[in-house]
This record gives sequence, structure tokens and C-alpha cells, in this order.
Amino acid sequence: MKPILNRRELLIRSGAGFGAIGLAATFGEQLQAETTSKMTSAGDLGQSGDGLHHPAKAKRVIFLFMNGAPSHVDTFDPKPALEKYAGQPPNEGNGKNREGGFMPSPFQFARHGDSGIEMSELFPNLAKRADDLCVIRSMHTDVPNHEPGLLLMQSGHQQPTRPSIGSWLSYGLGSENKNLPSFIALCPGLPVVGPQLWSNAFLPGIHQGMEVDTNEKTVDRLIANLHHPTMDGESQRKQIALIQQLNQMHKSGLSDHNLLNAHIDAMQTAFRMQTDATDAFDLSKETTATRTMYGESEFARSCLLGRRLLERGVRVVQVFYVRKGQKQPWDTHQKNNEGHRKLCGDADQATAALIGDLKARGMLEDTLIIWGGEFGRTPYAQMNKSDDLSKAGRDHHHTGFSMFLAGGGIKQGFTYGETDELGMHAVQHRVHVHDLHATILHQMGIDHTRLTFRYSGRDYRLTDVHGKVVGDLII
Repeated sequence: MKPILNRRELLIRSGAGFGAIGLAATFGEQLQAETTSKMTSAGDLGQSGDGLHHPAKAKRVIFLFMNGAPSHVDTFDPKPALEKYAGQPPNEGNGKNREGGFMPSPFQFARHGDSGIEMSELFPNLAKRADDLCVIRSMHTDVPNHEPGLLLMQSGHQQPTRPSIGSWLSYGLGSENKNLPSFIALCPGLPVVGPQLWSNAFLPGIHQGMEVDTNEKTVDRLIANLHHPTMDGESQRKQIALIQQLNQMHKSGLSDHNLLNAHIDAMQTAFRMQTDATDAFDLSKETTATRTMYGESEFARSCLLGRRLLERGVRVVQVFYVRKGQKQPWDTHQKNNEGHRKLCGDADQATAALIGDLKARGMLEDTLIIWGGEFGRTPYAQMNKSDDLSKAGRDHHHTGFSMFLAGGGIKQGFTYGETDELGMHAVQHRVHVHDLHATILHQMGIDHTRLTFRYSGRDYRLTDVHGKVVGDLII
């Protein structure tokens, strides 16, 4: 006689056909974390997003993340003085990697739009959207290494122990569409650090980002196990109802329900996704003209998919610019000029298309777009073994770099801050990563000092004990 299934085995076997959406990472090591944590008040904020600390300018966020770090002096921060000092090594920097000396950008810069925003020739499409952009030239961060830099930009902390910004926004505001996750990470392959960049850490499991591999093109491959292989919808509904009854019975014997609640929520979302996700992830429903406008690369498909998710109520979309086999495409230690020409060509078309598409649909004014990497690249050359300047790269650089924002109540056609004449350091209106995070939360109606979570005996927040809202950027 076969043994009777215990509850855990029943859940595992019964749940095999439900969407693998990344929100069920609430077992193992997280058991202790979530059962010993306790939610604290975040002002009047709740999962519905009905109560805000102040009126929100943005309802949703899309972060276009250029993994590996673009060069600011080749994109949005022209430095003609580099011609004067070309070949002279800086007085600071990473030893041998600065021996090639200062390296002027080979790309021409020009002013665009009524606002006269300067950008390089690498962005012909974005140049037409100059009056929609807010370029920050005075970004700085704490370290010039990828892992801590990525974690700081995504979670406000250099160690992999904190929730990502998308998880914080999901925790504070929830989703406008209960049939889709509130936070989705679009990523054609894993970047450096990987899932920690969209992790919920000690926040409830329902706020972890759902990862979607955008190397795939069809809905059934974009989201594995979206549809049950044998059961119809009504049969699944009955099965879910039974499992949820068992969950509720099990809850009655627990002192802390956070872990089980996260599992219940994940199963419910997975079931509901079978309808909404099938529609949202189907790019074939877009016109040929729209798909052509964005382009055909992985990044282009991610941007178009991001727009479809945003308009269906997803709160936060992260688009990671990685490629299959390339975790950090923008990490141009060699052939910087050649690399940036190709990378910017791809990013330029899709980014400009996204901005124009959102604007045409009336969504740009309440959608906050963020574009940038974990830091910048050096204004001086990083030579290869042959000391061939034509193949020189640029090293990591964290004391001054550029990003841009658009939409979501941010000033349009505006350039903010400066680096010094050689692009080495942010010197005017300096903006730290914590300040950027504080400003993003502010635009979403959240006071960054009040969105907290009590864990392990203290109140945590995205900006830790740092950060200030950059009021000069806000309309």
C-alpha cells in the first residue's frame, strides 16, 4: 500500500503546472528571515497604493540598466579639454591602467532640441527626444567595482543582503493589476551578481522581481509552465481552492504567517497570470511599424515588452542590457570606441522608441524612465598588451558619470550638475546613488525616510541613513 502524501508533497506535485514566476523563492534560508521579521508602518502606504506620503508625479517606473557602465565622456558629458591633455597620465587612477593618458572622445557632440542638450553623435534618435530628457552629469557612487556598484545602484547597499529598489516600490505601492506581478525584471541572460539585483531579501516574498529571459520570443517560452499541460481552467481553480484551504488550516498553527502568506500570494498570482500574461507578453500583437520602430535586438524587445507591461499595471520594470554570453556588454576595457558605437546604436533606437511610444500614448507624464549603468568609465585610456591606442579601452570610474531621467514629473530638456574639465570628478550639484533613489521614491509619492521594514531588530530603508531628494530635478 502506497503511503499517504504529506502536505508538502501534495503542494509540490499539485503546483507543478502553475507559472514559475520567481515569487516562490520563500523557502530554505528565507524561512528564518521572514519568520523573524515584522512589518513596520510606512506612513499610510499600503499594498493598494491608495495612501501616499504626498501626491505622486509618477505611477510606474522603468529602469533601463546598461550593464557594465557607459562612458560619460563619449555620451552625455563632452570634454574638449581632453584634446589638450591627450596622452598625459592623470595624477590619480589605477596604476598601469592610466599609462595611456587622457583619451579624447572620437565622437562629435552637438546641442539638440529647443533646450540645447548636448550629446554625442552616437544618439541620433535620442537627439530628437532631447527636450524630453533630464541629463544628470554629476552622478557619483562609492566604489569602481562591478559587484558592489551594481548592488548599490539596485539596492542601496554594497552587500547582497538588502531588497532591490523594485521590491521596495512593490512593498510600498503594490500593483495596479492583481493578475500580474508588481515588479518584473527583463533580462536576456543573467548579469553579474544575478538574481540579487531583483531580490526581495527580507521583504515578503511576493515583492521579489519576476525574472523573464527575453532571449525567448514566444509567450510559452518567455514564461515557463504558464499553462497547465493537462488541466483546464476550471479544474485548476478547484485544485487551487483545495490547496489554499489546506494552507489556511496550516496557518492556524503558525505564530507568524509571512512565509506562508507569500507562498499563497505567489500561487494566486501565478494562476491569474494565465490570462493576463498571455496577452501582455505577446509581442506579435504589436504592429509591424511599432516593432520596427523599436528594433529587433534583445534590448529592443525588452523595451517594447516593458511598455506593454507598464500599460497593464505593472509597477516596476527593470530592463537589463545584457546579451547571451555577455554579462557586462558596456564594460569596454578594450576597443572602447568600437564597442560604444555598436552599443549606443542599439540602445539609442530602442530607448528613443520607448520614450516616443509612451508619450504618444499619454503615459510619459506619469511614467518615470531611468537610463544608466552602475558607474562611468575613465577619461583616460586603458591600454592593451600591444599598447595600440586605436584599440584602447576605458577603465571603471565612479567619481563622476552621467545618467538621464525622463517623464514622471521630472524637468524636461534639462542638464544638471557638472564634472571637472577632464571628466574625472563630479564637482557641481553632486548626486549620489542614494540621492537618486530618494528622488525616485519621491516621484512615486513616497518619503524615503518613512518607507521602512523592521528586520533583525532595526528599521531598514532603501537609502539606509543617507539620501536627499534632488528638488532641482522636479517640475
